[in-house]
Amino acid sequence: MLFPAGTLLRRWSLWLLLVVLVLSMLSTLVWLAGRYEVSQVQSRIERDASDAVSDIRAALTRNVQTLQTLQFVDHTQRPWPREAASLLREHREWLRLEWRDVELGVIAAVDTPFRAPVFAKQGRSARQPEVVQACAVARRQSGPGYGVSTYVPQNDGLGLEIMDLCLPVLVDGRLTGYTVASYTLSEILAGMVGPQLTRSQEVSFTESDGTRLAKFGTPRRGSRVFTAQQLLDLPGHAMVLRMDSWRAAPDVFPNVLTALVTAMAIALVTVLAMLARDMRRRQRVESDLADALAFRKAMEDSLVTGLRARDNQGRITYVNPAFCEMVGFTAKELLGHGIPAPYWPPEMIDEYGQRQALRLAGNAPPREGVESVFMHKGGERIAVLIFEAPLINANGQQTGWMSAVLDITEQRRVEELSRASQERLQATARLATVGEMASLLSHELNQPLAAISSYATGSMNLLQDVALQDAGLAEMLGSAIARIGQQAERAGKVIKSVHDFVRRRDQTREAVLPRTLLDNVMPLIILQARKLGVRVVVRCPDQLPAVWCDRTMVEQVLLNLARNAMQAMADDTTDKVLTLAVRTAASNAVSRWMAFSVTDVGPGIAPGVAEKLFTPFFTTKAEGMGLGLSLCRTVVEQHGGLLSHCDNPPRGTVFSFTLPQA
Repeated sequence: MLFPAGTLLRRWSLWLLLVVLVLSMLSTLVWLAGRYEVSQVQSRIERDASDAVSDIRAALTRNVQTLQTLQFVDHTQRPWPREAASLLREHREWLRLEWRDVELGVIAAVDTPFRAPVFAKQGRSARQPEVVQACAVARRQSGPGYGVSTYVPQNDGLGLEIMDLCLPVLVDGRLTGYTVASYTLSEILAGMVGPQLTRSQEVSFTESDGTRLAKFGTPRRGSRVFTAQQLLDLPGHAMVLRMDSWRAAPDVFPNVLTALVTAMAIALVTVLAMLARDMRRRQRVESDLADALAFRKAMEDSLVTGLRARDNQGRITYVNPAFCEMVGFTAKELLGHGIPAPYWPPEMIDEYGQRQALRLAGNAPPREGVESVFMHKGGERIAVLIFEAPLINANGQQTGWMSAVLDITEQRRVEELSRASQERLQATARLATVGEMASLLSHELNQPLAAISSYATGSMNLLQDVALQDAGLAEMLGSAIARIGQQAERAGKVIKSVHDFVRRRDQTREAVLPRTLLDNVMPLIILQARKLGVRVVVRCPDQLPAVWCDRTMVEQVLLNLARNAMQAMADDTTDKVLTLAVRTAASNAVSRWMAFSVTDVGPGIAPGVAEKLFTPFFTTKAEGMGLGLSLCRTVVEQHGGLLSHCDNPPRGTVFSFTLPQA
């Protein structure tokens, strides 16, 4: 197949450009390898120089501590020269030890046994400037002081660079003299620098201007030198430690690297040629895969069902937008989160943890789903229905679980409203039945009560004849019959009020003093209190204003509340006290109120019972109908008041209601 000349030229140009790029890459890598080696050698020698300075400084510190032992030697038992000679045999770097007085006069001096006396040729002045300088520093700092190094010629035509150390001798804080040690710099380098540092390098002391004072180590062997310098700062004197390292020939490392890079470049060109053909196929496959992924993501994002995937350790690996919106967390907050999940309610963590442990152990979930409760990030609870299925990879192995989560909160709310409506309808039907029964009973009981009242009136008339014969007996019977008539009349009023209440007729209201209301119900309350052993306490000031109410219905409310309170204390063995109290309640410019309260010291009301206390037909008594408190609240609310209850610490309950003032 023939190609146009322009196409061939472009291809050869591209290949030529590729070759130039490869050669440039190789040259650059060889140069970088050489630079890398140089930097490594320089870094190593810098590090060695720093280590050498540290070694010298540590050795000098140990020598100072050794010299300080001479201050505490009893010279009558162990002469100073003998102790000094012993120390000189252990330290080759010391040439001479001197004991001087405060005026720097030499008291005793001992030379090293390893060489001829250093100062034999020229002698040593007591006021040598270097010694005076070192001792001045020592006296000022109350510690070791070093003098400037000086050159001392020797008999063999050579010389030594000497540095003096002056150490003050203090007795009870008073200066009594000095200990002077003379160092040779060459021995410091030989004895205080580690042999591993001088085995392949040369180390030396120099002045700040570069003048070399002493050197030690391997002589020069190569043409390329690497140098590192470190400052040795001593009290009274500072020197520069210089370390030199030579390279004789380039290391093999760059050559090997060049060969490797060349081979890799050739392999790279071959691989590029092979990959060029595969690139187009990959692009087509990737395009198809991207379309499939986009379609799947669009489908998952459009679902209103929450999707959640977890691995075999319970960590969340995938959530769709519907699930994130359901629990209020972002995908970033959920992905990778394990057990417990952030949307689990705190009170259900243990239960859900056990359920997940069973699921991860391989127990299959029910096909009809599992109802659970999730907690939104804002704190509200969400009722959900979860369907789970195992996630199987291409090799047939289970890698986790996929869950479909339905939000059934609204469904449960509708079901709850329906159930509450059914209960209200049933209660309404029962109330209607009670109303019909109340109407029938009021009609049937009015005639017997009227007959009782008539017989009571006739009996009172007959007692007038008996009074002529026995006045005392007539008075007693008259009082009893009068009570019968009053209660019959009161029963008639109650039945009439119930009849009017059921028929929703306007009831007769009048101004009644709170004391009158209590006095009317006290006989019946006291009668039951005696049977149950309850002590009744009444707190009702006489100056309280009257209330505007239906006297009969309010008396029934007081009587019902008092009976409930006494029955609550029936089983107690402690002091049983029933308190009836009236006080002025909080008022405003529009209305004024009176507050009535009935207090007992019984066991109190459980929280679960308190929620349903005023619900019709709810009762905790075996013989009760569950209408008493419901009717009491209805009567109070028809007067515009409020009936409520609260705890009576340390025990008992307080029922209170309000009535408008007349």
